Amino acid sequence: MDDLLQPQAFKDYGPNGLQVEGQPLVRKLVTGVTASLALIEAAIAAQADSILVHHGLFWRGQDGRVTGWMKQRLSRLLAHDINLFAYHLPLDAHPVLGNNAQLARVLGISLLPTEQGRFGEQLLGFLGQRPMGSAQAFAEHVAVALGRSVTLVAEPNHRIERIALCTGGAQNYFESAIAAGADVFITGEISEPQAHYARESGVAYIACGHHASERYGVQALGAAIAEQLGLEHAFIDIPNPA
Repeated sequence: MDDLLQPQAFKDYGPNGLQVEGQPLVRKLVTGVTASLALIEAAIAAQADSILVHHGLFWRGQDGRVTGWMKQRLSRLLAHDINLFAYHLPLDAHPVLGNNAQLARVLGISLLPTEQGRFGEQLLGFLGQRPMGSAQAFAEHVAVALGRSVTLVAEPNHRIERIALCTGGAQNYFESAIAAGADVFITGEISEPQAHYARESGVAYIACGHHASERYGVQALGAAIAEQLGLEHAFIDIPNPA
């Protein structure tokens, strides 16, 4: 996975790769979005020896004490000798298996070539095309594809062609998306300033859920690794309204 995702190329918020060491032999891999207690318990029930997630356990600036929720998660992993692997920004950025590329696939967006199709800090934002008659129609398409309601800030009849997307909590990439000439920006979350930017710039903003926007990269990575190494693989989705 390190060879595939090249984590050393990114300035990230936490460690990428093996976060908790378990048994040395990997046979069954469970993937999920976040290393929550619910996912860990589901992996134990599935008799997995390894878990691969996008959101791991350790983040820059967090309290380093092993108490409360951290103790619960770690104790279950260690008791069952389960490996925990996590890849954050490197998984967002991969041009084929990453969260942005996979969300574009799900939404039927044709991504531009890498050299002209990236924007934002560390070039984590992706640009693509999917002509739509209106922002409202595109928002409805996204809602159906992801199976959840979305937040749209736009003139409903605003025509859509050039699309910018950056999954998860990437609301701060909106200004870079505007500068890149996007007609609409898709991400997981929205904060108060972005609604004003959307109204004042004329660029549509769609927030489709942090969890919902990042379900697909880890599935694609897990399936690719399982096929390459001959592993059993299962994606377990732990519902999350955020």
